[in-house]
Amino acid sequence: MSVPEHMTAISIAFAGGPDALKPVEMRTPYPGEGEVLIKIAAAGVNRPDVMQRKGLYPPPPGAPDTPGLEVAGTIAIAGRGTSRFKEGDEVCALVPGGGYAEYVAVAEATCLPVPKGLSLKEAAAIPETVFTVWTNVFERGGLQSGEVFLVHGGSSGIGTMAIMLASKRGATVFATAGSAEKCAACVALGATRAINYMEEDFVAVLKAETGKQRGANVILDMVGGDYIDRNLKAAAHGGRIVNIAFLNGSQADVNFMPMLLKHLTLTASTLRSRPVAEKARLAAALEENVWPLFADGEIKPQIHAEFPLAQAEKAHEMMEASTHIGKIILLP
Repeated sequence: MSVPEHMTAISIAFAGGPDALKPVEMRTPYPGEGEVLIKIAAAGVNRPDVMQRKGLYPPPPGAPDTPGLEVAGTIAIAGRGTSRFKEGDEVCALVPGGGYAEYVAVAEATCLPVPKGLSLKEAAAIPETVFTVWTNVFERGGLQSGEVFLVHGGSSGIGTMAIMLASKRGATVFATAGSAEKCAACVALGATRAINYMEEDFVAVLKAETGKQRGANVILDMVGGDYIDRNLKAAAHGGRIVNIAFLNGSQADVNFMPMLLKHLTLTASTLRSRPVAEKARLAAALEENVWPLFADGEIKPQIHAEFPLAQAEKAHEMMEASTHIGKIILLP
C-alpha cells in the first residue's frame, strides 16, 4: 500500500477550549519493532481527549502528542516483528495517542480484527470503551451473573457499552443519566431501571428497588465529587466501587464508615498508561469473551454523531455539552 510522506492530523495548539484543536500537516509515522501502521477510517472521541486538550491529561512517555485513543482502519504497513496482521487487513485498535489523524503507528498486540458484522465506523467506537468496561467492571469489579450493577453516565460511550455487556452477562443493571431521553436509551439497551439524576436520588432508588440486597454489588463511577460518598451508601454489603474518572472533582468530604461496616472495596484505574503487555492480555480476553457478542449481533456500539476530522472542534463541543447518547466519531 502506498503511504504518503505527510498526513493531516489534529494538534492541540494550546491548553484550552475546543478551538485549541487545529488541523496540521505532519510527517506520517513509520511503525517500529512489533508495530503496524494503520490507515485510519474512523476514530473515536473520548472524555480523556477533552482532558488532554485542557492540559489536564498529558500523554504517556513515547505516545504522540496528538489526541485520540481508538481507531479502526486498514493495515498499511506491517512492521518488523509482527506476525498476525498483514497489509490490507481491517482492524480496530487501542492507541496511546495519535488517533486524530490519517495514519497511526501502534503495537500489533493492541490491535484486534474488526468484529464480524461491524463497519469500520462502528469498530472505531469500541476499543476504548470495551477495554475500559472489561478491565474495570468484570476484572477489578468482579461483576457476576445475578448481581446488581450501577453505572453512572449511562448514556455515555462507556456507559452504553457497560449496560449492554453487564445485562448480557446476567446482571441486573441500573444506570444514571440526565434526561428522560437518555434514561429511555439506557433502558432500551438493557438497563432494568434508569435514574434521572436531575429528579431522583440514586441512593434512594437503589435501596427501594433491590430488596434484600439493599444496594449495588458493583458501581462504575466516572463522576466523582459528591458521588464518592453517595456510592458508599448505594453499595450492597461486600460491594465493589470502581472509579475511572472524576468529572465532578477528585476531592470530596467522605464518611468511610459504610466502607467498614459493609466490607466494601473502593478501587480505581486508568487504561492509557498501562504497558503494552497488559493491553495485549486485555485484547485477548476481549476477543474471547466479547467479540462473539458483536458477531452474533447481541451488542452493537451506539454512534450518536460523525464529524470530518477537520471538525474535531465541533466534536469536542458536542462532547462537553453532553447532548450525545453513545459515541462520537471522527472521519479522516
